[in-house]
Amino acid sequence: MMATQLHQQIAQAPRCSSFAAGSRCQRLAPSVSRSRQLSVTCRAQAGVPMLQKLGQKAAAMAAAVTLSLGTLSGAAVANELDIMNEAKPGAQHVIDDAGVLNRTTKKGLNDELTRLEIDTGYRLEVVTVRKLEFENDAFGFGDKIIEKWYPTVEEGNNKGILLMVTTSKDGAVTGGPKFMKAIGDNLVDSIISDNIPILAEQAKFNEAVYSSIGRIDAVLNGKEDPGPPTRLDTTRVRTFKTKEETAQKKGVTAPIVGTLLVIAVLVPMLQYYGYTSED
Repeated sequence: MMATQLHQQIAQAPRCSSFAAGSRCQRLAPSVSRSRQLSVTCRAQAGVPMLQKLGQKAAAMAAAVTLSLGTLSGAAVANELDIMNEAKPGAQHVIDDAGVLNRTTKKGLNDELTRLEIDTGYRLEVVTVRKLEFENDAFGFGDKIIEKWYPTVEEGNNKGILLMVTTSKDGAVTGGPKFMKAIGDNLVDSIISDNIPILAEQAKFNEAVYSSIGRIDAVLNGKEDPGPPTRLDTTRVRTFKTKEETAQKKGVTAPIVGTLLVIAVLVPMLQYYGYTSED
C-alpha cells in the first residue's frame, strides 16, 4: 500500500520540460512520510547549445577568411589569363592589370597615346601584369595579345603593345610589322634592357612606362630619341687596405724602422766613447 501511494505521488509531481541553456531547477515531491522525502532535480544540458555556438563562430571565422582571400586574390593572382580575357581596347589605351599605375599616370598615358594615334596612325597599348604563369617569354605573350585583339595582319599592322611584368621586372615591346619597322630593333632592345629593368628595380613603375612611351612617341613622330634613364652607380668605394697592400707597406716600413733603431742605439754609444777618450 505504501509503495503504491509512493508511485502515484511521484507520477503526479511536476516535472521540468524545457529550460534555457545553463539553467537549473529543483522541485521537491510532497512528503510521503516524516522520515522520507523525495526530491526531483532537473538540470538543463548545456553541452549541445555550447557546441552549436562554437560551430557558428567557426563558420563565421571561415567566411571572413574566405572573403578576405577573395579580396586579395584580384591583385595577388593577376596573370596573363586576365589580359587574354580583355576585349579589344577602344577609347582606353592602358590596361593596368598589375595595379601599379596611379590615376594621374593612366590619364596622362591615355591622352598621350590618343594624340599619337591621331598624329601618326600608330596605335599603342600599355599592358601591365603582375607575373606570367603559363607563358615564360614576355615577347611571346605580347604576340598572343596582338593576335587575339587583331586577328589579321591588316588589322594589327600598325598596332603595338608595351608590356611590363612587375614581378620579374622585365617586359616587351611588340606589334605588327609596320609598327615594329617604324620603331626599330635598337629602340626595342634599349627599352627592355634599360627603361623597364632600371626603373622597375627601384619600384618606379609609373616612370618606367612613361619614359618608354616617351621614347616610342618621339621616334614615331620623327623626333630624336631622348635615350634611356641613367643607371645609378652602386659601386662601393673601398675604404680599407687589402692584405697585399698591407704586406707591401710592411716590406717598405720594416727597413726604415730597423735603421732608426740602429741609429738610436749607436749614436749615444759613440758620443759616450768620444767623451771618455778625451779624458
